[in-house]
Order: sequence, then structure tokens, then C-alpha cells
Amino acid sequence: METIFVYKVSKLHLHFNSQMIAILKTNSKNLDFINLVALLDAELAVRDGADHDFYNQFNTIATLQFCIVAYKDKIPVGCGAIREYSENCMEIKRMFVPFENRGKGIASKILTDLEIWASDLGFSKCILETGINQPEALSLYKKMNYNIIPNYGQYENVATSICFEKKLL
Repeated sequence: METIFVYKVSKLHLHFNSQMIAILKTNSKNLDFINLVALLDAELAVRDGADHDFYNQFNTIATLQFCIVAYKDKIPVGCGAIREYSENCMEIKRMFVPFENRGKGIASKILTDLEIWASDLGFSKCILETGINQPEALSLYKKMNYNIIPNYGQYENVATSICFEKKLL
């Protein structure tokens, strides 16, 4: 079942910028989600270089049940997902906003909605992994009050990975 929420996202830039963003709760079978993830994978292949195949093996989307697609004027402008990592923890996956839509608060909105969804499902924290070659992601997670933690699971000894955690209210 898909659910659409509409939000007004405001951000102070050089001037005041306001836009309507619709958030669709869906799963990984949604074609807009699939297409956005394909763009994400293409961007990460360039950023990660030789390390891309290693990271890519952990980013399959076939069975993601909790996905979000953000829309502006019915055009998909971002996505993200959560998946159960442990009994009380959700892992943030596949966060992406295309370059032309960055800096508009869309990623923050997607991340906030994923956190709320995780909390509504009874989870008390979110974790995630990002790479040293993704400065926009690093800035976003720090801005959204995520704390750096020791690398977990498959990222444990990976020097190019940075893992984060946030306790949910």
C-alpha cells in the first residue's frame, strides 16, 4: 500500500525558497524509486571508483519494504529507505537526491520521514553507512544529529566507510 503526504519545505538560501514536496511511502517495486536508485548507483560508481563493486553488493533493493520517494510537481526528486538491522534498529539505505535538486531541504525531509516511520514501527535508533567520497551525505547526517560510530557489520574494517547512528525519540 502506498501513502502520499504533502509538505511545504522552506529553506533560507540567498533568498527565501519555498516548494511543495509530496512524500510517497512505498516499497522497492516502485518504478520511480528504482529509477532514482539507478541514478544513485551511477553516481556512486564514479565516486567510489574501484571500491564500487564492494559497496554495491550490500545495496540491493529487491526486498526493501519501507521506501520513500519525494516528488516536486509530480516529478521524483529524491528517495530513501529503511530496513530492519536488529530488534531495535533500522538501517537507512539508498538516500539520494539528484544534483539539480540538492540544497533545497529534500534530503532532510526524506531522512526525517524515514526516522518517523522507523519510530512508528517501534524501532529506537537508526544506523547508516556512507563513504568518505560523499561530502554532501556526511554534512547531511551531521546536520541531522547523527553521531559517528565504529563501523559495523560488513563495513567494520573498511577505511573508506563512515558509519553513523541516531537514537530516535
